[in-house]
Amino acid sequence: MNPIRVVLADDHHIVRNGIKMIVEGSEIEIIGEASNGNEAIAVVQKMNPDVVMMDISMPLMNGLEATKIIEKQFPRTKALMLSMYDSEEYILSAVDAGAIGYLLKDAPKEEILKAIRTVAKGEKYFNSSVSNIIINGYLKSKRNAGSEQEEQALLSRKEMVILKLIVEGMNSREIAENLELSVRTVDNHRANMMKKMGVKNGIEMVKLAIEKKLI
Repeated sequence: MNPIRVVLADDHHIVRNGIKMIVEGSEIEIIGEASNGNEAIAVVQKMNPDVVMMDISMPLMNGLEATKIIEKQFPRTKALMLSMYDSEEYILSAVDAGAIGYLLKDAPKEEILKAIRTVAKGEKYFNSSVSNIIINGYLKSKRNAGSEQEEQALLSRKEMVILKLIVEGMNSREIAENLELSVRTVDNHRANMMKKMGVKNGIEMVKLAIEKKLI
């Protein structure tokens, strides 16, 4: 198995050391480090990692701004945002910037490893509390927009439940088992949801709702 190549961007040396200790002995390899957003972009450009673990609050250029640039210029590298805060503002800003994962710095070792592995596969990683905040932000944008087109695109209650599970990283089979539905039924719901929102996949569903506010 090829190692998961990770660039770690955080302005606190102790945080970087802590994460390096956590991944030691696993298939995850820290191939580069940065202490601000500018350095993060330069290291990602040089090393072409699978994942960049990006602190939100850093000097010179913060992690949100750096993530936006990395997503556009180096789409192969997936961003896993690191933060001390689980506030709606930080989480929605991270998704808006292009992060497909959000991890609290006090997360246990098992969750940190799972988040890195999930994001490295191009899949999103948001735990239950974070995904709830994302969904609430989605619903708020729907309520605030209020146009006829958005009303027509409003997801049903069942579809919102499925969207929440998609954000949490479940595939169709896992969602089907969780909701006691057939996989075909879940796939039909997903197709309808993507059609309503004009997107191609689950990541875009959530991202579009937040970035574009369905305008």
